[in-house]
Amino acid sequence: MKNPIGIISMQFTRPFTGKDLHYFQKAADLGFDFVELLVPEPEDDLSIADVKAAADDAGIFTVLAARVNPQRSIASEDAANRQGGLDYLKLCIDVAAELGGGVVGGPLYGEPMVFAGRPPVPRSDDEIAARAERTISGFAEVAPLAQSAGVTFAVEALNRFETDILNTTRQACEVVDAVDSPAFKLMLDTFHMNMEDRSIPDAIRMAGDRIVHFQANENHRGHPGTGHVNWPAVCRALAQVGYTGPISLEPFRRADDRVALPVAQWRAPREDESEKLMAGLGVIRNALALAEVDQ
Repeated sequence: MKNPIGIISMQFTRPFTGKDLHYFQKAADLGFDFVELLVPEPEDDLSIADVKAAADDAGIFTVLAARVNPQRSIASEDAANRQGGLDYLKLCIDVAAELGGGVVGGPLYGEPMVFAGRPPVPRSDDEIAARAERTISGFAEVAPLAQSAGVTFAVEALNRFETDILNTTRQACEVVDAVDSPAFKLMLDTFHMNMEDRSIPDAIRMAGDRIVHFQANENHRGHPGTGHVNWPAVCRALAQVGYTGPISLEPFRRADDRVALPVAQWRAPREDESEKLMAGLGVIRNALALAEVDQ
């Protein structure tokens, strides 16, 4: 399987600004095919022209990861927050189109919990149904705009501690099917799937051709091969559904086990992780190669 494999920009630094574009070459030198870049914000001082030039110079490409928050939530009962979510998704389309199209992935519905410091809120069945309806109608509104721009949205289910919108692959598939647009598909992340899906390979097979982006992350969000995810089984399932799209790594769990450390939050590397990154990349490439042999 010749899937391109990439690394998220947060591996190196956050925020990722214009002065950090040299990391594109580092990613290429480590053996990655692309960088998963957070959709630039105005304060990042990151022009799309510079991003394209740096990627071209390094011989890699980019996919985009949306940055959502409660004020950018198409599921919200607050009209301003819902409009903020719609406006943000339209901004993502514009940025992706300027980059030349491609994928914009993430929890596009926009209500993170742990990362936003927001606890889960008990809701009635009627409130849950209304949030689901707003989520689907919001995606249905922006999907035609994405299609016209040559952009594909890839919605991601997150674990129960990070959202109450989409937690399982089955739920995400239901939303993708309800929106019913070639510009609105699915991103799977094994870190979240490990918690919420009964079987990662079975969930991949269920998702099938809805998948347009895949994040290969360990159960503890460390480097691939250092946890208990069964990578040969995962990659075999990807091969069985014919997935040849991008696969990105997000090893956010640093080598730091101090007591009272907030492991749910992003932290900058405390060491040069180049060797670990290359080893993790090798784990995924080898599992993909084995899957191809098994076909």
